Amino acid sequence: MANILMRPVLALALAALLPVTAQGQQQDAGAYLAARVAAASSDYRAASNWFTRALVADPNNQSLIEGALISDFSLGELGKAVPLATRLTEAGAGSQAAALVLLADRAGRGDYQAILTADATGLGPLVDRLALAWAAFGAGRMSEALEAFDQLATAQGLQAFGLYHKALALAAAGDFEGADEILSGRDGNALRVMRRGSIAHAQILSQLDRNDDAVAMLKQSFGTDADAGIDALEARLLAGETLPYDVARNATEGMAEIFFTLAGALSGEVDDGSTLLYARTATFLRPDHTEALLLSAQILDNQGQHQLASETYARIPTSDPMFFVAEIGRAEALRADGKTEASLEVLQAVARSRSDLMQVHLALGDALRREERYADAVAAYDAAIARVAAPERQHWPLFYSRGICHERLSHWTEAEADFRKALALNPDEPQVLNYLGYSFVDRGENLEEALSMIERAVAARPESGYIIDSLAWAYFRLGRYQDAVEPMEKASVLEPVDPIVTDHLGDVYWAVGRKLEARFQWRRALSFDPEEQEAQRIRRKLEVGLDALLAEEGAKPLSVAVRAND
Repeated sequence: MANILMRPVLALALAALLPVTAQGQQQDAGAYLAARVAAASSDYRAASNWFTRALVADPNNQSLIEGALISDFSLGELGKAVPLATRLTEAGAGSQAAALVLLADRAGRGDYQAILTADATGLGPLVDRLALAWAAFGAGRMSEALEAFDQLATAQGLQAFGLYHKALALAAAGDFEGADEILSGRDGNALRVMRRGSIAHAQILSQLDRNDDAVAMLKQSFGTDADAGIDALEARLLAGETLPYDVARNATEGMAEIFFTLAGALSGEVDDGSTLLYARTATFLRPDHTEALLLSAQILDNQGQHQLASETYARIPTSDPMFFVAEIGRAEALRADGKTEASLEVLQAVARSRSDLMQVHLALGDALRREERYADAVAAYDAAIARVAAPERQHWPLFYSRGICHERLSHWTEAEADFRKALALNPDEPQVLNYLGYSFVDRGENLEEALSMIERAVAARPESGYIIDSLAWAYFRLGRYQDAVEPMEKASVLEPVDPIVTDHLGDVYWAVGRKLEARFQWRRALSFDPEEQEAQRIRRKLEVGLDALLAEEGAKPLSVAVRAND
C-alpha cells in the first residue's frame, strides 16, 4: 500500500539532522541541538520552540524552516505553518511537508481555482488526482470532477480510492442513487470501505428512504463488533429518522476525507509522524472530524506525547456518540503521563454520565485493577457484566478480569467461577487457561487438570515465557522435577529478568540436585527486585535451603532428593 501512495512526508528527526550553516551554529548552536533532540523524540511543542529560536539566528536555513513547519503542523497549528511553507516553496526547496500545508490552506479557504491552476500538489499521484477532482467539484465543474474520479479508478492499485471518493462526491451533489450504486457494488466493482464509508452508505440509504437496508448493511459490516457510534446510528434508523448525509457535504470536506482515507490506509505501515500530518490535515479542514481526532490522539499517545494526546481527545464534544471512547483514551493518556488520580477521575465521571455502557465500566475496572484496588475493580466489573444481557464469546475478558481481582482478594470460589465462565465463553483462550491452571498448581489443587490447561496454553503461545513457566511449575508441583528443567530454562531465557521465573528456576535446580546453580539463580532473583514477601522467602532459601524452608512452612517435602551438587 505504501508503495503506491505518497512516501512518508518527512520525519521530523530527518529534518533536524540536516546541517545548519556555520553562522547558525555559531550564533545559537544550543537551540539547534535542542531542536534536534526534541524532534527525535517527537516532542513537537519543544521542537517548535527551539526551531523558531534557531531561525532567529539563521532565518534562511531551509532545514530549520522545515523543522519548524513540521513541528507546528504536527501540533495542529497550521496557521503558523503556512508562512513557513510559503518561504520554502518560494526558495524552491521542493518540500512535501510545505506542499501539504499549502494544499490544506487553499482547500480550507475554498480557493479551488488555485489548486486547479497549480495542476499538481507535489504529494504523489493519488493525492494529486483526488485533490484536483475535488477542486473541480468545488469550482462547480462536476463533469470534470467525475471524469477525474473515473480516471483514478482505472489506475492500478488506486481503484478503490477513485470509486469511494466518486461516491462521496455524488452524494454531496444529491445523487444518492448513484452513490449507492457504487458503495453497494452494483456497478460491478466490489468495494470494501472503512468504518466511515459504512456510515456514509447508511446515511445515503436513509436519504433514499431505505432505513431497513441501512440497518442490514451496518449489521453485515460490523456484526457484534459495532461500537457506540454505530449503535447510535442504528437506533436512529430503527426509530424511523432520516439521517442527513454529512460525511463529505462539499469540496473542502471531501478534501478532508482524502487525508483521513490516507491516514487510515497508512496507519501502521509508515512512520507515525507522517500519518499524524495526514490526520492533522483532515481535522484542519474539518474540525469536527471525530475519527481523525481520535486517530491523531492515538498517534500522539503512541509517540509518548501524552499531554498533546489528552488535549486532542478533549476536543471531541460530549454530544458526540464517541465521546466516551475519547474519554477512555484521554484517561489512558493521563495515566501514561503519570497522572493516575486524574485518569481515574475521568473514568469515574464518564461511568456516571454513561452508566448504560458496558465499555466504560470495563475501562474503569481495568484502571482500578492496575492500581491494585481490587475491591473497587470488582464493583466496576460487576456493573459491566450487569449490562450484558447474554454474554457471548467476546465478553470473556469481563469474567477473566474480575476473576483476577477475586483471586487477589483471596475470594477463590468466586475467582474460579469467573475463570470457568471465561473458558465457557472462549474455551481455548491461553490467558485464562494459564491463569487458572497456574492458580490450581499454586494451590496444590486439581493438578492433572491444571497441567492439561497449561499444556493447551503453551500450544497456543509457545513463545510466552510466563506460560512456559507455568508448565514447568506444574511439573515441579507434581514431583516431575526432571521434566521441569527444560521448560523452566526456556522460560528463563524468554523472561531473563523476571524475579518469579528466576526464583522458580532456582527451585527446580535444587530439586534435581543442582544446588550451586539453584543458589546462583536465587541471588539473581533477588537482584530483580521481587516483592518484599517473596524476597524474604528467597533470602531464607539462601540461608537454609529449599528443603528446610518447606519444612518450616509445613509444606510437603521434595519427593526427589539428588545430592550430587551439594
